Amino acid sequence: MNDRRDEQIDILLVEDNPGDVRLTQEAFRQLSTETTIHVATDGDEGVEFLTERCDDGSAPLPDLVLLDLNLPRMGGLEFLESIQEEPKLARIPVLVLTSSEAVEDIHESYELAANAYLTKPTDPIEYTEMVEAVADFWFQRAALPPVSA
Repeated sequence: MNDRRDEQIDILLVEDNPGDVRLTQEAFRQLSTETTIHVATDGDEGVEFLTERCDDGSAPLPDLVLLDLNLPRMGGLEFLESIQEEPKLARIPVLVLTSSEAVEDIHESYELAANAYLTKPTDPIEYTEMVEAVADFWFQRAALPPVSA
């Protein structure tokens, strides 16, 4: 077990819907694990954030990326493809968190090395329960590679 409840967890949320951003932030605030959520509103902004962190070295890479697929400019699938080109970025766990239930999106996300594919619940209580399950698995149970820039 990899219990990280006492550590600061950094999450990059790549999401263009302000309501979903707020819902995600609120759900993570309710956890006992201290989290910082960085928000990118499209894939380009997400890749730029990660690249700057990777090149800078003074700020850590996020522990986890939550990625919507339907984004302006660079979409989620292109984002996944982009980060696979940099080995340090390719090691960051990426969870696709989207409203799409299309089999093609699921298949392509996994082909591009997404670590999980989750469909966004529409009910706020279910959304919070999903965030709790994600946090429990990724921050308390899963063994993650050490964060290094």
